[in-house]
Amino acid sequence: MAHIAIEDGIPGILGPMKFRPETTKPLRELAEVLLRGPSTLSSAERETIAAFVSSRNDCRFCQLSHSAAAAEHLGGDDAHYALVDSVKSNFASADVSPKLKALLAIAGKVQQGGKHVTSDDIATARAQGATDLEIHDAVLIAAAFCMFNRYVDGLATWQPEDPAEYRPMGKLMAHSGYTRTQWEENEAV
Repeated sequence: MAHIAIEDGIPGILGPMKFRPETTKPLRELAEVLLRGPSTLSSAERETIAAFVSSRNDCRFCQLSHSAAAAEHLGGDDAHYALVDSVKSNFASADVSPKLKALLAIAGKVQQGGKHVTSDDIATARAQGATDLEIHDAVLIAAAFCMFNRYVDGLATWQPEDPAEYRPMGKLMAHSGYTRTQWEENEAV
């Protein structure tokens, strides 16, 4: 049961968004820019960073919904879900690019606290081909998802237990985005 009077049965961040809709638009717009806006990082890479940080924050809803979105951007089959899971469990040995590994290392440090990121972390990312914009966006995705994760879990929102329930959410996020104008209780952010 949520800590405040959020409507029952609305998963994760959607309950608080419905509770205080005036905050919904800027939160959705931020997610849209960070995860789907123009970038040299693919949406799959950015969703993977979001899922990774959410995993480290132990936010079930954000971790599973953004893992599903990342997998959907990659093709949506079980192998893509397994790839995203491997990033969350041990990104250093996952089958992703060295550049994404360097950005995940930075994102992981941001998740611990922004001052954990070092000049060496930035140099490593640049050596792997990361641009200043990509480094910026990895840091901002990590910081934003710390906020989103704490929003979801700090209010004790309801979160589906079955990981399969997150696949339709991921598909919707990957293909329809975050700034959808219609409000459906089954949507995911």
